[in-house]
Order: sequence, then structure tokens, then C-alpha cells
Amino acid sequence: MAKHLEGKTAIVTGGAGGMGSWICRIFAEQGAKVIVADTGADVEGRMGVDPTRVNAVVDEITAAGGEAVAAIGDVSEMDVAEGLVRTALERWGKLDILVCAHGILRERMIFNMNEEEWDDSVKSHLKGCFAPTKFASIYWRQERQGGRIIYFTSGAGQRGEAGQPNYSAAQQGKVGLMLSCAQALSRYGVTANCIAPAASTRMTDRGRSVDREGPAPSLSAAGTKMDPKNVVPAIVYLASDEGGSVTGRVVGTTGHEFTIWREPFRDQSIFSQSPFWDIDELFEQMPRTLAVHDLAPPEPAFP
Repeated sequence: MAKHLEGKTAIVTGGAGGMGSWICRIFAEQGAKVIVADTGADVEGRMGVDPTRVNAVVDEITAAGGEAVAAIGDVSEMDVAEGLVRTALERWGKLDILVCAHGILRERMIFNMNEEEWDDSVKSHLKGCFAPTKFASIYWRQERQGGRIIYFTSGAGQRGEAGQPNYSAAQQGKVGLMLSCAQALSRYGVTANCIAPAASTRMTDRGRSVDREGPAPSLSAAGTKMDPKNVVPAIVYLASDEGGSVTGRVVGTTGHEFTIWREPFRDQSIFSQSPFWDIDELFEQMPRTLAVHDLAPPEPAFP
């Protein structure tokens, strides 16, 4: 089997999670040296810092002949994020890949959500991508040898989710951050993309359609199309040298299907030839034109 990431070094945040741990394992199988970065907390991010699961992933990789180190901490903290990049440079002399697969859930309807639930979710997801990207991009700008940024977004960000206003906002924010990085860093050979996955993990175990009284679906996902392992091949490609032609895109990984998502675009337009739209005229025209169409958001294509 070819090793498509031979000689690469990677930081994987959320590296002890259901999705992140598979990224770390397969990256190592593909020849990359991996920093497994995680807090070891629960899905809500409320358990504090627990190195047990993080160290278990590292031990599994090293036992299989790969090379990995653990990094325990909150990646949304600037000093922790800077330390991840420093660890890669001090230990292996370079950094090639940054994958941000971390995140928490604090579900609540918008009218019930408190400030802490909003702030903690946005900080974890969005600042948790900004912070390591800042320090990785400083290095890539200096070296001008290229790099790969891969964030995780969600259908909740692209289509919204009623009980997850904080999560939805952060996921869409990642797309904007990714697009900005793709433009700003292309001159240095750096690509930036988002993965929009569908897989059965601890996070999706909390879905509205899940029977909370029964066993968690993620416990029986192995070997099925919802196995988180199915998501990783597309990430390997984006992280590789061959993936350098893909940047500024959202890549869907749904079961056994990979897709490229189309970014928002103008659907239909109406025009006024006058310097300013007359409000009364607009009220006349809207029911005949744009408002004739169903403007409600479609249902999410995946979790």
C-alpha cells in the first residue's frame, strides 16, 4: 500500500474523538508523524482535562510502528495552540498539515440559550480553528514550502439546526475562515478546505432521532457506511501533495459518498432602473417575482 503522507507532520485537534482518532491512526499508517491534540473531555466539554483517551491513541499508533505524541489542552487558548506548532517544529523540524476535528455540543433553543452556552461553543469551534491556524500560518509564511489546513464543518452550519444556534453559527463561521485562509495563504502554497462529514460518533449519538433509552448508535457503526473511518480517505487526499489543487472548498463525506459542495451563490434577481428602489414598487414586485419561490431553507442533507 502506498503511503501518501510519507514524511509529513500533522497536528490533529480532537485527536482522541471518534472522528479525530481515526484521522490520527490512518495518517500514521500513511506515513505521517502525528500530534494527537485533545482535552479528553466529554461531548459538552465539561469534564476538564483527561489525558487517558489521548494517550491511548498515541500508544496504539506507536505500538503499530507509527510515530505520535500527545498534546493535552484546550486548543482555543492561544498559548496551547502556539505550543502545538512549537512541538511539531522542535520534535520534527516542520509542520505540513493542520486538521481541526475538535468541538463540543451545548444544545438549546435560541430562546433558552444562555451566554455561557453560546460563548463556550463558539470559542471551542471557531476560535479553536483560528488559534492554531494563526501560528501554523506564521511558520508557512516564513518557510514558503506549502501546507494544508482542514477544518470540520457541518450541515448545521450550511443549512441550520433549530436546537443548535451556537453550533450552527460556528460551523458556518469555519467556512468563512477557511475561504479567507484559502485566499490569503495560496501565495505560500497553503491550501484550506472544510470537511462536512456524516458518521456515527459521540456527537451524533445526541441527535433528535436517536433513542436515548437504547444503545448509542456509534457503538455499532464499525464496518457500516456510518463508520467514522469512511470519512478519512478524503482527508488524506486533501492533506497530500496530490491534493494541492483543491482549495477553498467544502467536501462532503456522507457514508460511502464524497461530494464537492457549491458555495452560496445568487439565485435570482430583480432590478430597478431608478437611483433608489421605491418601497411601494418593491412591495408590488416581490409577490410576482422573488417571493413567488419557496425561500424557506431546505432540510439538512446530513447531520
